[in-house]
Amino acid sequence: MGKLVRDKIPDMIRASGRTPHVRTLSTAEYRTALLDKLREEVAELIAAATRDAVIEEAADVLEVLTAIAAEHGATLDTIVGVTRSKLAERGGFDMRLSLDAIDSASP
Repeated sequence: MGKLVRDKIPDMIRASGRTPHVRTLSTAEYRTALLDKLREEVAELIAAATRDAVIEEAADVLEVLTAIAAEHGATLDTIVGVTRSKLAERGGFDMRLSLDAIDSASP
């Protein structure tokens, strides 16, 4: 199995009468596991079919992003600050634009 789980999952498994087998990951293993978890959560977000499911999965993605930021000495506020800077500089996605091609510049 070997996947990153939330901190209370082993207790929940124990409460159901089963025995979890867990170990603490090294820093390198943890960083790799966070990226694997991000891929897993993004796939679940893509597959979400209802508004509530989308919000639930987006929350999971945000939790993993927060953990990734923390592992690199940053916070969610740091991410939000960078997001705001990019929004001011490059805009957001409100206009739903799709870039289909770019013509070469004329000499």
